[in-house]
Amino acid sequence: MTVAHPIERRTPAPTPWGARAAGVYTEPYAERYRAHDETARAGQAVAHLAAWLRAICDRFGRPIAVLDLGCGTGRYFHALAHVRRLVGIDVSRPMLERARRPVGDVAVPADRIALVEGDFLQHEFQPGEFDLVYSIGVLGEHSPFDEAIASRVARWLAPGGRFAFTTVHPSSPSVPRTMKRRVAERLLPAVPAPWRSGLRDRLMSGGLYADEARVREVLRLADLGPESIEPFASDVHLHVLAVARKP
Repeated sequence: MTVAHPIERRTPAPTPWGARAAGVYTEPYAERYRAHDETARAGQAVAHLAAWLRAICDRFGRPIAVLDLGCGTGRYFHALAHVRRLVGIDVSRPMLERARRPVGDVAVPADRIALVEGDFLQHEFQPGEFDLVYSIGVLGEHSPFDEAIASRVARWLAPGGRFAFTTVHPSSPSVPRTMKRRVAERLLPAVPAPWRSGLRDRLMSGGLYADEARVREVLRLADLGPESIEPFASDVHLHVLAVARKP
């Protein structure tokens, strides 16, 4: 079983988003999450996302350096291929401890895996350090998907590098259907253009949800070109699966 190198701890202190995630993913939660990894890997949703991620790796046709944003327990490490170096960053130490022994047959040698305890909304990597940055079940869900994070990723990508990620669609059944949300959704098509953008922003809940149009908008602001943007329904959310490429 893969056992990664000791976990590196990076400062400064996490952002409010990172601190909230660290407060949720405590030792008991991480233990339950890791136990679920064993069964989730055989499920349809994880299998689909793993195949999606492996296909993205295959597009490179060469060894690549990879960064997993919000890697958690390393649930998708087993899906990676052609990896010469893998870095996983997460704000939760208990989750990272499980990532040292992730589920499945991980093709990346243990001495090529580095785990970083830190908040990726603050932590800096070197410009052009990675060929692939991916994030599954994190952006537009536990931390905002916005121009700030997309621009950070664009900076960390080498030319021709790819950014693969999921967001939660604002129409997902998992999104609380409050009265205000239902009214806003009904009004949106009829709202005059000058106010439509602001109403859409409110429906995206400060970056915690993102539909296909928002994904395209954020990628454009970060100078990343979309390769594919598609819906995917898991057992929990309606997602947007996106792959973008740096020129």
